[in-house]
Amino acid sequence: MTENDEKLYCMGCGAQIQTEDKDKPGYVQASTLKKYLEDDGDEEKELFCKRCFRLRNYNEITDVDVSDDDFVKLLDSIADEDALVVNVVDIFDYEGSVIPGLQRFVGDKKILVVGNKVDLLPNSVNNNRLLNWLQQKSKENGIKSVDQIMVSAVKGTNVDKLMDMIEKYRDGKDVYVVGTTNTGKSTLINRIISARTDVKDLITTSRFPGTTLDQIDIPLDDGHNLIDTPGIIHRYQLAHFLNANDLKTVTPKKPLRPATFQLRDNQTIFVAGLARFDFLNERTNATFYVTQGLPLHRTKTENADEFYEKHLGDILTPPTDVTEFPEFKSQIFSAHEKSDIVIYGLGWLTIPAGTKVKAYVPDGVRVSIRNAII
Repeated sequence: MTENDEKLYCMGCGAQIQTEDKDKPGYVQASTLKKYLEDDGDEEKELFCKRCFRLRNYNEITDVDVSDDDFVKLLDSIADEDALVVNVVDIFDYEGSVIPGLQRFVGDKKILVVGNKVDLLPNSVNNNRLLNWLQQKSKENGIKSVDQIMVSAVKGTNVDKLMDMIEKYRDGKDVYVVGTTNTGKSTLINRIISARTDVKDLITTSRFPGTTLDQIDIPLDDGHNLIDTPGIIHRYQLAHFLNANDLKTVTPKKPLRPATFQLRDNQTIFVAGLARFDFLNERTNATFYVTQGLPLHRTKTENADEFYEKHLGDILTPPTDVTEFPEFKSQIFSAHEKSDIVIYGLGWLTIPAGTKVKAYVPDGVRVSIRNAII
């Protein structure tokens, strides 16, 4: 809402102006809105949301979040278009960033799956095996991808190959780029803008009927557009339970450095204060893939409850704000083959076949088991 409940709309994307949430469409700083409202005599004054302002002035797209319902409306709108869909997923957090039922929503559209953040995986990872893994995971989630590619938006890895692949599959049509928040989708779009265009004024007014969704249309050479869409929020990712500083600590910026433990019966490992793993075998091993610098603490399972209660927010940090942090819930996993136990938004641990683990994560965060990615 604005002062005096006056409804104002961004001249770039059409989203309703608001000053409450910088991650939602239409956000402007309160001081910017105040100045706009005070400039009554300026007939040429323009009001752009923060996202559109940064695109107009710096050719830079920032991510915005939408609700699940709004995202369904977005996908339904895409279903009516004749276009290629580019689905960006976070390869570090695939389970947390995949959109279940995407194919069902967009109909018979071709879907190109892009695994971003490949720079975070250890150099020992086989790229072909990774692509096969991504294709298999897409099938499991009902996505009939026409192709898949691994990229790094931050490093620029394979971005040119991605553009060639988009050109190959779009058949002279528009391209919709979709994904959840935190996948690096906007960073990837910015890479494409800087590499492929010197157009300054990229914004078109294009709103989906009945919503406040905004989209950014980036012109392609033949008059069609590459269309950036807002990111859906997956509430079961760990990111939504952390404050800004803790999120920086948890989010990897360098390649993951595996940490391997040889474990005896009745031992527990804490990943900071964010997750706990009780190992129920007499002897096993586990390799953790989480951001460098995140503390891993081993203790006896019989002492684990007391250890957590005593050290949460101290040596078991993040979280730094323990008063708002959810209590742990637990789930037992048994590996029938070499497997990863994945905490959505945190990382994973790899365990050998025959290992049994009791995993504890904050209530509301999802955890699952998969065939080992590495």
